[in-house]
Amino acid sequence: MAKFVSIVLAFTLVCTCVFATTIPLEGLLPNGNFEEPPKATDIKKTVLLHKTALPKWEITGLVEYIHGGPQPDGMYFPVANGVHAVKLGIEATISQTLALKKGSLYTVTFGASRTCGQQQALRVSVPPYSGDLPLQTLYCSDGGDVYAYGFRASSSNVKLTFSNPGAKEDPKCGPIIDVVAIKELLPPKATNHNLVKNGGFEEGPYALSNSSNGVLLPPRQQDITSPLPGWIIESIKAVKLIDSKHFNVPNGFAAIELLSGRESAIAQIIRTIPNKLYKLTFAIGDANNSCHGDMMVEAFAGRDTLKAPFKSEAKGKWKMVSMQFTAVSARTRVSFYSSYYHTRVDDTVSLCGPVVDQVKVLSVRS
Repeated sequence: MAKFVSIVLAFTLVCTCVFATTIPLEGLLPNGNFEEPPKATDIKKTVLLHKTALPKWEITGLVEYIHGGPQPDGMYFPVANGVHAVKLGIEATISQTLALKKGSLYTVTFGASRTCGQQQALRVSVPPYSGDLPLQTLYCSDGGDVYAYGFRASSSNVKLTFSNPGAKEDPKCGPIIDVVAIKELLPPKATNHNLVKNGGFEEGPYALSNSSNGVLLPPRQQDITSPLPGWIIESIKAVKLIDSKHFNVPNGFAAIELLSGRESAIAQIIRTIPNKLYKLTFAIGDANNSCHGDMMVEAFAGRDTLKAPFKSEAKGKWKMVSMQFTAVSARTRVSFYSSYYHTRVDDTVSLCGPVVDQVKVLSVRS
């Protein structure tokens, strides 16, 4: 009987381990919203006093634990996600060591904003990679921009670090971080029904439940591993991943909003057969977010181009468009960008643009 119990217990432990490794990691990091405050002995006014003063995080340099809104010195701190946040002084850092799956793809989603009008950046690093996200462009008027950074885990324990690389800025300034979450991403695959991987943008970064601003995907030069599996952010400005909870999307849970005209573009390189005819289809529309006016998405596949116009009434409408192209090589780049710049009619600061979804490429049988 004891032997039988031991066998059952061992089997249960093995099954538990197997099931545990198959559940993708997703959600806030420990104290990822910074709402667990430091002890009274670990902070002086707003300044954190030592390396472990911020619960669940390690810090270096001048790190302040702040709350959003007007400040005693006349400044205003935009904290859109929650009540508390951290502000990084010159060359200051916060970091957390994460237990991950070696070789797996992850994205970190975080709220970040600048505190002054001067040029500011936030450095995100997961060794051996790092990227500097410029915070000068405000994509929404409340300062509550949410970004995603993609990386592939180089070991089972990785150190995620946020730092302020600025050296000449006003000491009172510095980037603010108000929430940090993580999500493990599954590699998408092309199928017999679609040569485009992740054509519906369903596999992407963690969407904050209390944020209605979407998730900004930084340009590739700031993000070596794309936070949108299958796609390249091949532009100098961010594009936005929007979700069906806060926006209108043509299909499924997510879509892409092209925010900055020709400065924000997405692309994917697909496998094709030279001289073979293919059909590209995709949805174009508006996100029902007060983005009004004449829009146009330009699509490129090989040597062929399609200009797809759409007149937005800001009511969440959309339509399907298509084009045929002939492949000239074994690899074809499919890319999209918006022809025009747009801002919301109720908020002339917040950038917006046309929505792209349901991207599909199939061969045309002769």
